[in-house]
Amino acid sequence: MPTTTDTFSGPALLHGIARRQARRASVAVLLLTAAAGLAGWAWIRHWPAATPVLIGLMVALLVVVTLLLYRLHQPRLPALARRLDRLYPALEDSTGLLLPSDPTRPLNLLEQLQQQRINERLMGLQQAQPQLLPFSWKPVVGGVGALLVLAAGSWLYHAPQPKSASLLAVRFPAAKAAAAKPDQPALPRLLGTRIWVQPPAYTRRAAYAPTGLSFSCPAGSRVRWTVQVSAAGSAPPVLEMGRLRRPFRAVAGQPTQFVVELPATTSGLYHLRFAGQNSEEYALDVQPDRPPTLQLQTPKPYTLIEFGQRPQVAVRVALRDDYGLSEARLVATVAQGQGEAVKFKEVVTNLSAALRGQPRQATLASVLNLPALGLTYGDEVYFYVQTRDNARQLTRSDTYLVQWEDTTVQDGLTDISLSVNVVPAYFRSQRQIIIDTEKLLAEKPKLTATDFAERGNNLGFDQKVLRLRYGKFLGEEFEGSIGETAGPSASDKDDEDHKDGEADHATENPAEHDDHGHADHSPAGEASAASGAAALMDAYVHKHDDSETADFLEPEVKAKLRGVLSQMWEAELRLRLAKPAEALPYEYRALRLLKQVQQQTRAYVRNAGYNPPALPEATLRLSGELGNAAAPRRTRQLPAPATQPEIRAAVRLLAALRAGQPATPADAVLLDRAGQAVAQAALQRPGAYLAAVRALRQLAADARATRPTCAPCFAPAEKALAALLPAPPAAPTRSPRPDRLGQRYLQAL
Repeated sequence: MPTTTDTFSGPALLHGIARRQARRASVAVLLLTAAAGLAGWAWIRHWPAATPVLIGLMVALLVVVTLLLYRLHQPRLPALARRLDRLYPALEDSTGLLLPSDPTRPLNLLEQLQQQRINERLMGLQQAQPQLLPFSWKPVVGGVGALLVLAAGSWLYHAPQPKSASLLAVRFPAAKAAAAKPDQPALPRLLGTRIWVQPPAYTRRAAYAPTGLSFSCPAGSRVRWTVQVSAAGSAPPVLEMGRLRRPFRAVAGQPTQFVVELPATTSGLYHLRFAGQNSEEYALDVQPDRPPTLQLQTPKPYTLIEFGQRPQVAVRVALRDDYGLSEARLVATVAQGQGEAVKFKEVVTNLSAALRGQPRQATLASVLNLPALGLTYGDEVYFYVQTRDNARQLTRSDTYLVQWEDTTVQDGLTDISLSVNVVPAYFRSQRQIIIDTEKLLAEKPKLTATDFAERGNNLGFDQKVLRLRYGKFLGEEFEGSIGETAGPSASDKDDEDHKDGEADHATENPAEHDDHGHADHSPAGEASAASGAAALMDAYVHKHDDSETADFLEPEVKAKLRGVLSQMWEAELRLRLAKPAEALPYEYRALRLLKQVQQQTRAYVRNAGYNPPALPEATLRLSGELGNAAAPRRTRQLPAPATQPEIRAAVRLLAALRAGQPATPADAVLLDRAGQAVAQAALQRPGAYLAAVRALRQLAADARATRPTCAPCFAPAEKALAALLPAPPAAPTRSPRPDRLGQRYLQAL
């Protein structure tokens, strides 16, 4: 039986193996951490502005390493036992018996014997091989070596410098006055500065060094100032831009250099403060990134697909951007149905394939295939184009409309006949004939000549039936009377002959008639009276025997209806001759005229009051010319306010100083006030007023020191002050032409 000491020697042995493995892993982690910290410290010297970021990363790395070391020193004996079983078959997959057993379930005799046996074998393996668990140092050595090489490379790396190695001189106006007094101790001087601009990545522009202290850069750029001072240990300079105060930081390893880095977001003026002195003002002009522009060249804002046209619309759009285009899409919204059953569906077409390389300008083309979008007759599609630039700014065009003209509206006779109640008949509509004709042309290669001619003849018969149905509205109730002009019928002639006979009989027997003075009651008199009444009622009687007047249609409608019958007749002729391709244009024209007749014969009830005339939507919708359209502007003549007294006084003072008047300290106060007004304008346009600000400050300094004024400073100062004053009212001018009286005098001469 095993003893108690033997029972607990197994867990102690496993703990020892786990501790040795944890120590090796801890050493590897610490080596990698130290090498990474060394590499980060070596490279951060080149980018001092990134020091806070590096410190944050190092703190996070230390926290992660601490948690990892703590986890390594927490032994996981079950996992260790399973790993030993996989590595050493001599343990017979029984290393788990060495773990502390559950007191509620003691080991049986067989398990205790196997536990003692595995304990002895594990001790023998450890004596033969102290490190039972393999550990490879090659990845650790490789990682540490790579980090050390990276750290060593930082000593050979030189940060990019401007193309011109010379420093940009920074002017300190107070330094000249201090230099004129040699009794004062020499103060440290700012020798110059270098400026490095890193544009944003979306501009795809390389970093550059401006040639002057006043410069322009894209919005979002990183601007770095590196200044050189005359003596080590000097207090760092301060960059001041409006209310922003940013002190410089010392460059590691270079005690006479200081650096500061700022993001360029807004334009403004800045100056440097060093050793209690302020430099001149310099301009930072930030150029914002404008959104992309697009122009739809085709189609027009409103497009109507008429009968016979291809249901396709070509879309052509021109794009332009400052730095590059990255994405373009065509978004189409399909509207199907009528009334409350309208359904909408959005289809997006990606046009970005033509923008590879992110060009600054491009012309994209696409085709809207209406059947492919699911459209049919009467449906509409609204579409627009949107594009994004490299900065993800979005621009979209106006919404354009494409309408497929509806040709499936019922061509029933009820809509045309208005109040005429016609018994429904089974015949094909004109649109159905067109569809069958197109189908016949499409199936022509598969048909024999006999079948093709037979089907064309059947279509001609259908066209004839439809022509006869519409001909009834022109009084052509029989096929034989179609196209003929109705004349007097035979019955009418018989009536006239009968009346003439009665008249002759009355003439031969005059004695049989009364000779009194009452009204003539002879048959001839009665006939003349009847003809007079018929003439009065002729305009209001519906005559079935006259094809010209056997309807209630307007003359314009009848003219178009005759055109419909003419086109149907031409189409029928060509269908009978097995020429459906030639008949198709006549069928389309007949259908178009039928639609116009249907619209003209609609009845409307007028409301009381004024109703403006309806606009023809199909021809005027979205057809306005916007070439000369502009936003409404209201102009009002306002008198110039009597303000800006300091600028007006400064203009008069500059004129006097230019004439030779000596400057006084009181003049310096006036020039300082004018300089403040010009400085406010320079905040908005630093490039236009910065020279004037410097000139006014120089003139004020000369006036305060009672020395001769700076002659070159008058021109920029006067130009800026004149630009800030309101424009004077236009003086009345005399017309070069003579007046009316003078013209008459010249004509008299």
